Amino acid sequence: MPPVSAPADKRFRRSHVKPSSRRRSRLRALWTGARVVAVLTLAAYAAWRGVALVSGAATFRVAHVTVTGNERLSTGEVMALMDGLRGAHILGLRLDEWRDRLRSSPWVEDATLRRVLPSTVEVRVRERRPMALARVGSGLYLIDPHGVVVDEFGPPYADLDMPLVDGLLSPAEGRPAAVDETRTALAARVIAALAARPDIESKVSQIDVHDPHDAVVMLEGDTAMLRLGEDDFVERLQQYLDLGDALRERVAAIDYVDLRFAERLYVRPARRPAAAPASAGVRR
Repeated sequence: MPPVSAPADKRFRRSHVKPSSRRRSRLRALWTGARVVAVLTLAAYAAWRGVALVSGAATFRVAHVTVTGNERLSTGEVMALMDGLRGAHILGLRLDEWRDRLRSSPWVEDATLRRVLPSTVEVRVRERRPMALARVGSGLYLIDPHGVVVDEFGPPYADLDMPLVDGLLSPAEGRPAAVDETRTALAARVIAALAARPDIESKVSQIDVHDPHDAVVMLEGDTAMLRLGEDDFVERLQQYLDLGDALRERVAAIDYVDLRFAERLYVRPARRPAAAPASAGVRR
């Protein structure tokens, strides 16, 4: 009888089957992901603990505030605007908000604040520069070249030497009168031009800008109104100074002199002798 060969046992034998490379890659990815999650969790916890420790540390509380750039405002007045800054956490400060507080003062045109760790804040103030005294009703007010009313004129500003400006207010229907930008710009141009000629600037006592296209100037001790127009202010004032004596020989009392025309000037006599102008108390 011929030998019978038995079929090979094809049943699955786990001990002889190795896991596929795809399964190994999946397991490795899961293990790597778990480790990354664990590391990130630990890092987040460490960061949270670090922030908590720093936020609670007295070292990072504002203990010193330095103020520079202030001239008219005292350091105490600047500090009063920043009430509450001392003791605040330096890393949590919203510097823009404190800057806005400083700019709420009419004297402060701008300010910068800087953290100096661990506990100092440096404040630099840029104050407004008054260019003239504006007459508003019966009061006198310091005003800057942008038409901002800085403060009422009084004894603390007796050292300021600047001309008196009339006509800056522009009445608005149904609203309180406001500083007119066009008139302010005209006054600023006149004052800027005069700054280049201190010898003439020191003689100017009043500027009137009721007409935004015609600046009218009065000189110390002179009752004549000098109409200068919108430009060439210094040249036209120099023309009047050169001819002033000759004009007064012909016209005893002058109401105004129109200097807006290069070829000639026009003189209007006063109807009656004019009294000496009252001193505004701002030129010495």
